[in-house]
Amino acid sequence: MPPRFVPRVLAGLLVCLAVLLTGCSGGSTPDSPASRASPGASAPAWAHGMATVPASRLPAEARRTLALIDRGGPFPYAKDGAVFGNFERHLPRHPRGYYHEYTVKTPGSRDRGARRLVTGQGGEIYYTDDHYDSFRAVLR
Repeated sequence: MPPRFVPRVLAGLLVCLAVLLTGCSGGSTPDSPASRASPGASAPAWAHGMATVPASRLPAEARRTLALIDRGGPFPYAKDGAVFGNFERHLPRHPRGYYHEYTVKTPGSRDRGARRLVTGQGGEIYYTDDHYDSFRAVLR
C-alpha cells in the first residue's frame, strides 16, 4: 500500500470505530437499549443526566395513562395516584408525598404489570417499564 493511502485508511478505520462505539441506529423505541442509555441534549434541568423519552415515543398504553393524568382521571386502578416512595432512590430525592405513581397497562398481564408513570409536584414525569429498576424522564 503506498504511504499516502495509510492516513486515509486509518481515518476510515477511526470513523468506523467511532460509529460502532456510539451506535448509529435509525431510531429507537421507548423500550430499546438505545433510548434507555441516551440522556436528552435538550432535557429540562430536572432530567439532567437521566435517560429520556419523548412522550410521543411512549407505548400507546403509557400515552393513554398520561392523558388520564392530564385530565385528572378517572383511573382504572385503585392504586393510581398513590404516593410513590422512591425507595429505590432512582429519582431525585424529595420529601415523601412529592411523587405519585400511575399504572400503565401491560397487554397480556393479569395484574398491574411492571410499567408505571411517576409524576412529581414540579411537573416532572418519569416512565419505568421494569417496576422501578430504571426510569426515563418523559419529555413533552
